[in-house]
Formats: sequence, structure tokens, C-alpha cells
Amino acid sequence: MSKVTTQPGNDGEEIDYLELDQIIEKEFDGEKENLIMILQAIQRRYNYLPKATLLYASEKLDIPYSKIYEVGTFYSTFSLEPRGRNIVSICLGTACHVRGGERVREQLEKTLEIKDGETTEDKRYTLESVRCIGCCSLGPVIKINEDMHGRIAPDQIDTVLHQYE
Repeated sequence: MSKVTTQPGNDGEEIDYLELDQIIEKEFDGEKENLIMILQAIQRRYNYLPKATLLYASEKLDIPYSKIYEVGTFYSTFSLEPRGRNIVSICLGTACHVRGGERVREQLEKTLEIKDGETTEDKRYTLESVRCIGCCSLGPVIKINEDMHGRIAPDQIDTVLHQYE
């Protein structure tokens, strides 16, 4: 008789509990002090923090769910909502804004047919605005996953996004 190791979570995501055990117990020794790193590892795996994984971590680490939820909502790097395979960050800091970042954001919204903070229906892209990416001399800048695209113009958006299909 085989043990069920995956099952749908309460938000529909298929959760692999053996994999969660690997993350929590093997990678981080089941130590409460490693909560942020555990959540980072879970988010790397699922691209967000499914509620079922937070409930499971709460039980395994003996930390109240409310505390884990608090950490997951406090840090902007964590997402409790499903995100796209590609995270598109548009810099709207001063340098990028002055150089046309707002027009680039508008074009991204038009092309992707979503608003800032939303994910495309096919879960391919999530659009988020950020205050500074840290390369002001290249503004306006978009970051897709870990790739920077500087001095980007609105008419270049389709070509750049095509690389991530």
C-alpha cells in the first residue's frame, strides 16, 4: 500500500508533503529560527506560499499559523497569491519615472491585459511595480525574473516579453 504524498491544498495547488518535509527537516533542521528561509524555499518551489504549506509548516515547526501568516504578509518578497511563471517588475523610482517608466508600465498593462499587481490568466506573467531596482542610470528599467532590461521604450515591450513565452 503506497502512502499519498501529494494532494490538492485548500487553494487547489498540488502540495507535495514529502518535499515539504525535505525542506523543513532536512534543509533547515526543523528549526523555528529558520522560518524565513523555510518560507523562501517554499516560495521558490511553488512561486508563492500556498495556504496548505503554511498550515503544514505551522504544525511541523510548532509555530502558530497566525505568526507564519504575519511573516508571509509583512515581507514584500512573499506572495500568498499564485503568481506567474515570469515576474515582471517595472521600476517607478524617480530616475525611471522621469525617463518614462510610467509609459512603460502602461504598455505592459496593455500588452499583458492586466493591471499592476495582477497575474495573467494563463499564469505566465505577474506584473508588479517597484520603487527602485538599483540601476538608475539605465532607466527606465524592467526586470523579468532575474534579467534586467534597461533603457526600455514602450515599443520594445512585445519583443522583450516574447523571450519569456
